[in-house]
Amino acid sequence: MDWSEIIDNPHLQDLPFKIEQDRYGNVLMSPASNWHGRIQNRIARKLEATLAGGECITECSVQTPEGVKAPDVVWQSSSHYARHGDATPMPEAPEICVEMLSPSNSAAEIELKRRLYFDAGAREVWLCHADGRMEFFLPGGRAERSAAAPEFPLSVA
Repeated sequence: MDWSEIIDNPHLQDLPFKIEQDRYGNVLMSPASNWHGRIQNRIARKLEATLAGGECITECSVQTPEGVKAPDVVWQSSSHYARHGDATPMPEAPEICVEMLSPSNSAAEIELKRRLYFDAGAREVWLCHADGRMEFFLPGGRAERSAAAPEFPLSVA
């Protein structure tokens, strides 16, 4: 099943799940809590207030070498938008991809997603822990702060 079939499938519309795809085309669904949506919105608002020349998208579909993934929040520059518009899925990851961690995420799964976002072109990958603590990664590894948005708070709790 390709991504356009997934998003056009009436049985998969309005589900309370984050939908992604693995490298074999299988649909993966993860339940999202109200906390998840609230913090996701908070991150997007703070990020847009911090950076100019772009905008945030929640649940943005990104084509990766291992299927379509949907970071919880991305920040897309105006130049990225000029290159890709509203392509679904994005053929290149936006500059910043943010994943919110939940108890169902394994360390291996998050490490894989981080690598996939960088392989797809992301410049930074951020993780938000359940306590609101932010963790920032550049292609070379963990960073104390975001390079693109150094004034972004270390916690969104």
